[in-house]
Amino acid sequence: MRNDSRLSRMLHVLIHMDRHQHSATSEMIAKMLNTNPVVVRRTMAGLRERGYVRSEKGHGGGWTLVRPLWEITLLDVYNALGEPHLFAIGPADDQPKCLVEQAVNSVLQDAMKEAEALLLRRLGGVTLEEIAADFEAKLTARWATSYPCAS
Repeated sequence: MRNDSRLSRMLHVLIHMDRHQHSATSEMIAKMLNTNPVVVRRTMAGLRERGYVRSEKGHGGGWTLVRPLWEITLLDVYNALGEPHLFAIGPADDQPKCLVEQAVNSVLQDAMKEAEALLLRRLGGVTLEEIAADFEAKLTARWATSYPCAS
């Protein structure tokens, strides 16, 4: 099963959008993500509906960030993307009358609910500003390492 990377990709896009003065067209974002502009528009639509971005048509149009990064959590973006599946594993349903399968599924479902609740709490506790700050720190460290005489 292929990983659903929409959350990671949209976090990436939103942080880039925050760093640039101008709007980003669907074509520009698609090129950055190596995908189709239609996929970008469809994915960004959920973010627009939640009030995180807006889009303008025509010459000079594109996508712009509406809210500051410190107001947007990973959970906000996850919800705007339609709450994609968090895990690739799940219960079997080959033999629903089998008592062993029922027992296994019960334990797995409990564990998955617990893991999902923990992950969602964590996503709700991290803002995009925190990720952007980590990026800035890494960029500064790389720059200092590349140009040791500059300090």
